[in-house]
Amino acid sequence: MTTPAPDTTKTYDLSFAKWVYDNVNGGDKMALCMQCGVCSGSCPIGVQMDYGPRKLFQMIRAGMKEDVMTSNTLWNCTSCYRCVVRCPRGVPVTYILQDLAAKAVEMGYASAQATENAKFAKSFWWSARTWGRTDERLVTALYYFSLGFGEGIKRGLANLKIALGMVKTGRMHIGMPHKVKDAKGLKAILAKAAEIEERGSGS
Repeated sequence: MTTPAPDTTKTYDLSFAKWVYDNVNGGDKMALCMQCGVCSGSCPIGVQMDYGPRKLFQMIRAGMKEDVMTSNTLWNCTSCYRCVVRCPRGVPVTYILQDLAAKAVEMGYASAQATENAKFAKSFWWSARTWGRTDERLVTALYYFSLGFGEGIKRGLANLKIALGMVKTGRMHIGMPHKVKDAKGLKAILAKAAEIEERGSGS
């Protein structure tokens, strides 16, 4: 059996790991990673990722910037925080993946799928911030039409049967969105969270 020749066309940025340590939220804790694999083994959808978190961190250390920043790992993370809870060294894996995804968008690495994910997240957050909960109808409509009017109509019609079925079984209501009772309290919480985040980003 012939061993395949190594890919000599790949470029490696040996300053990438230092950049991640200095610029990515939680990146400075990456040096604590001992490659035990608990994060990847704990991930509920790790099989859907190009690379598990453990391998991705090793790729960062190796300077594989292009592969890391275009990986679907950044976008498949569901933020369940299982990896954060179970990491024996306290590495904030989820935070690192989240911020790498944000940096990928800023630096122009994000794929079309990543852009769609960002638009869905924006729609989801709008509903949560406005009503205190997610309204499937509004989130879906806002997300679909953020992709273009024609695409919004196309996707809406494709899912019409599912939506009607949910209404019929009482899984989705018709009428005004349901609000949380303490809207004022919600706004206060969000304002405080924004204040803490702003303070953290400025430190």
